[in-house]
Amino acid sequence: MVAEAGFGDGQTTYAGFWWRVLAWLLDTIIATTMVVVIGFIVGFVLATSYPDLARDTATLSLIGQIIGIVGTVLYFTCFEASALRATPGKMLCAIKVVDERGERISFGRSLGRYLGKIISALILGIGFMMAGWTRQKQALHDIMTGCLVIRVPRTVQRIALPAGARM
Repeated sequence: MVAEAGFGDGQTTYAGFWWRVLAWLLDTIIATTMVVVIGFIVGFVLATSYPDLARDTATLSLIGQIIGIVGTVLYFTCFEASALRATPGKMLCAIKVVDERGERISFGRSLGRYLGKIISALILGIGFMMAGWTRQKQALHDIMTGCLVIRVPRTVQRIALPAGARM
């Protein structure tokens, strides 16, 4: 893979703390909605297929929790490891996750980054706050996995008008 043009030449802008918080809020809304819909569908299918299970709320609750955890991990991990390099929330905020050369990260690195967020949270959230004061705006989980979160310049697409057309 070839590193992005302009990466590492002083033109790269790192995504700061507040852009990352906004992206996280958007992703939380999107991922939670997705997981709730999937959980509802799975719960409905299981409850109608297995009437005895419908009365076992503890088992249904456990299934719902597993769907929630797995769905959320896959949401963040798959999107950030994809060719998009960003979750929908990050795309809306014009930021993406790359490695230290500006290239796409692997699924394994993305999963490690997600799991590293547990450590960032366990130390009273200081691992997340580090994105506000480190030189490359890296949170602890980014440093642990060799990742960067960068701003992506928004480009304006020109629409080609037919010959003779006026705006």
